[in-house]
Amino acid sequence: MEPADETIIEAFLQHLSLERHLSAHTARAYRDDLTGLASFLERGGGELRSATHSQLRRWLAHLATRGMARSSIARKAASVRTMYRFAVRRGLVETNPATTLAAPKVPTSLPSVLKPGEASSLVEAPIGDDPWGIRDRAVLELLYAAGIRVSELCGLDLDDLDLGAGRVRVLGKGGRERSVPIGEEAVEALHTYLGSARGATLGAERTGAHLFVNRRGKRITPRDVRSLVEKYRRDILAGRRVSPHTLRHSFATHLMEGGADIRAVQELLGHASLGTTQRYTHVSRRRLFGAYRRSHPRA
Repeated sequence: MEPADETIIEAFLQHLSLERHLSAHTARAYRDDLTGLASFLERGGGELRSATHSQLRRWLAHLATRGMARSSIARKAASVRTMYRFAVRRGLVETNPATTLAAPKVPTSLPSVLKPGEASSLVEAPIGDDPWGIRDRAVLELLYAAGIRVSELCGLDLDDLDLGAGRVRVLGKGGRERSVPIGEEAVEALHTYLGSARGATLGAERTGAHLFVNRRGKRITPRDVRSLVEKYRRDILAGRRVSPHTLRHSFATHLMEGGADIRAVQELLGHASLGTTQRYTHVSRRRLFGAYRRSHPRA
């Protein structure tokens, strides 16, 4: 990669981390997108600071011919548009070749949602006195009760819990902190876990600030949580596709169907934009119309 291109990318990534407070995971995704473009341009004798609109379009076409999903191409195009806007403002490039860069349209898909009974069956699946099963129950209850992202759950420490008040402090995307209430079932599961199981899961050291750990004694990871959800899904919801994020979708949808205000749901989910939360109104409306068609004698 050309030194000038590397300078532009590094300046942009610093901007994302220091000024926009985006996560390291998001910054890595931007880096991959931009270094991919830089490599493509370099093969044709070009570089980021002098790229043309036509070259950017050829890059997107190249990604499509390689079979890349439309959603991935759209994300890469958005990364490039954001980077060039930044680079123009900072005087790193003279003109913005991505101003009118169009990406393939991505069909809007509604999130997968469990019925309330299915969600309850899943979170109640871990039974018995095994410390790891007690941990699993607390993890599942917390995911559904608070609607938090799996990365947010993995980042929780002991002092983020206030079980007396029934709430958890969550550090979300962009370093935004929020307080989320949790219900009695989740509070009880967490009390049980902290009182009778957490010490056993910590191993020999029996110390650490992490709320949940894995079998290696380290902070639990998103992969650990996905495996945990899959383990119980096989027994409870065979044939269904369920992930930790499904519980977040279900949390939001069940709140909307119960009459919760959309702005309250936005705050609980930690969405920066109300538009992101509005898709749950579509899910609720679809279920409402389905219930009407099934129930009304002249539907």
